[in-house]
Amino acid sequence: MSDEKYKAKLDQVKGGLKQGLGKVTGNKKLEAEGLVEKTIAKGKELVDDLKEGSEGAIDTIKKSLDKKK
Repeated sequence: MSDEKYKAKLDQVKGGLKQGLGKVTGNKKLEAEGLVEKTIAKGKELVDDLKEGSEGAIDTIKKSLDKKK
């Protein structure tokens, strides 16, 4: 797991905890902040997944082209 993906997962957990605390205490602002943080972190994780996937695809294409030479 990349450092970026690990950080995104950690941020998702923190956002979820903040959201849950907001729900329990009735603090709608804290709940909304947690939801936003969690959502942004999930987006970062997805971007990292896309980056890793595209790098893997590029490596596969390069290897395929090298074999044809």
